[in-house]
Amino acid sequence: MSRLNYKTLDEVGYNGYILKDAPEKVLQFGEGNFLRAFVDYFFDVMNETADFNGKVAVAQPISAGLAQLINEQEGLYTLFLRGSENGQKVNNKRVISAISRCINPYDDYEKLMECASNESLRFIVSNTTEAGICYDSTCQKDDAPPSSFPAKLTAFLYKRYQNKLPGFIILSCELIDHNGDELRKCVHQYIDQWNLESDFRMWVDNENIFCSTLVDRIVPGYPRNEVEEICKELGYDDNLIDTAEVFGFWVIEGPQEIKKELPFEKAGLPIIVVDDVTPYKQRKVRILNGAHTSFIMAAYLSGQDIVRDCMKDTVIHDFMNKTIYDEVIPTLDLPKDNLMKFASDVTERFSNPFIDHQLLSISLNSTSKWKARCMPSLLEYSKRQGGKLAKCLTFSFAAYIDFYHRGYEKGEGCLIAKRGDDTYKIQDDEWVLDFFLAHKDDDDAAIAKAVINNEKMWDGKLSALAGFEAEVVKNLALIRDKGMYEALREIIK
Repeated sequence: MSRLNYKTLDEVGYNGYILKDAPEKVLQFGEGNFLRAFVDYFFDVMNETADFNGKVAVAQPISAGLAQLINEQEGLYTLFLRGSENGQKVNNKRVISAISRCINPYDDYEKLMECASNESLRFIVSNTTEAGICYDSTCQKDDAPPSSFPAKLTAFLYKRYQNKLPGFIILSCELIDHNGDELRKCVHQYIDQWNLESDFRMWVDNENIFCSTLVDRIVPGYPRNEVEEICKELGYDDNLIDTAEVFGFWVIEGPQEIKKELPFEKAGLPIIVVDDVTPYKQRKVRILNGAHTSFIMAAYLSGQDIVRDCMKDTVIHDFMNKTIYDEVIPTLDLPKDNLMKFASDVTERFSNPFIDHQLLSISLNSTSKWKARCMPSLLEYSKRQGGKLAKCLTFSFAAYIDFYHRGYEKGEGCLIAKRGDDTYKIQDDEWVLDFFLAHKDDDDAAIAKAVINNEKMWDGKLSALAGFEAEVVKNLALIRDKGMYEALREIIK
């Protein structure tokens, strides 16, 4: 079969939307599965339905990447949005034509810098992983290219400034808090380190809008086990096939004027511009991520292995719903109908028939995850309910202890633990694993006391919660007496 390109689409009679030629309006740092299934999909839809008429020039952020494959396919790739909508299985296919080319600055740095003279260029998007937005003092102005993304961006902005052209709307998609603000801080550090003129600093701050954003879409990516069958059905070879869930949501923190240049409302896309992304971040972390972390260890010890199957089990599903609706939503300040709709979407997302989301994968680093995702809801619930403990979240903490306390010996970067006749791996920071191994022979009261009073784990916040330790010990005894699954059933009565 022929490789996917514009000629191949003609040959196979593809009748979907395609935009072959348009000015490059977007420079994107990052060419991975997430950006192609999220941002580039949104730009593609805006091209089709809202007259955006813009292409995305992609810059490969590290020396190894997909530039060659993307250029061989003339920027084209097939995206499958898969999942469940209103209880119905969905598998939508779309050829994305938003990307014009991919530049590898490690092979041709000047090609990237030439983009700074493009008067049509207005947006810069990035997703260079959580570690991508960091200041590296070894990066120099004359490096070709500098190794860090913020250093590359600073050099690119300086070239734009020298060309006396307007600045950009910069949309950071990295999974860190205040990603846009952190990126701007790094740019300022390079301006100082490289002794660039004060007028350039003013231009950076006055001519560019650094937007913090929240992104939400699960992207499994390249369907390695299905690709041969998929390509046979498509009628062409595509080395860049991407898959993602149907649900997608992008929150951009910035001025409302952005909507005049990004016609996502006209395109009917799930993108909003807000003054503060924080409430939406809390919603995602506490409902979506918090739901995962609150039930997966109990579910695994109840005999389940993947999230989708948990949604078919009435006891586990009811426990998750009781946690979300009775204990998490009351701690959040967005409108209740907004929170209820998001929570309903979470259940449908967890039921996705195309994603085998392993419970053990989600359990990775559960100590820090429970602290970030569940502890804030536990504490806020107690605060708003006059000191009352959140029943399900408290049980979830006991299940976390039980999951870790089953570890009986050290493996390579893990503890080996038992579930019935099977063994499983507990993976977390080394100091966490050492702590639980040191306490492996503790009884329920001793392990609960040791964990709750470990200030490094919880910053002392859990030990100060009245009645919490006694209730955790009670839950551990319930698990020991009835088994995890029956203990869950008891909790949701």
